[in-house]
Amino acid sequence: MANAKKTQRKAAILGIGLDSDGSKRITTGPNFALVGGSQETHEQMTEKAIKINEKLKARGKQLDDVSHEEFDDIAHEVGLKKFPGPKPNAN
Repeated sequence: MANAKKTQRKAAILGIGLDSDGSKRITTGPNFALVGGSQETHEQMTEKAIKINEKLKARGKQLDDVSHEEFDDIAHEVGLKKFPGPKPNAN
């Protein structure tokens, strides 16, 4: 039997602020990178990313360890809303 390498997942949160006040903002932290946005938007993204990390720590988990469903639950707890993806074409 061939040796099977176990692929380790690496997860990160990427936040992109689409509004701008002319300043360029970049914030990085444990498992997150945030770019752009007005001062208010960037501060909100930073706060949410930090809260997500705090929730993960309280559960004794890393971002790499949680399922999509568990991440969605944590994101909802910190005030993030999930937007539905595009609808498939009905042809």
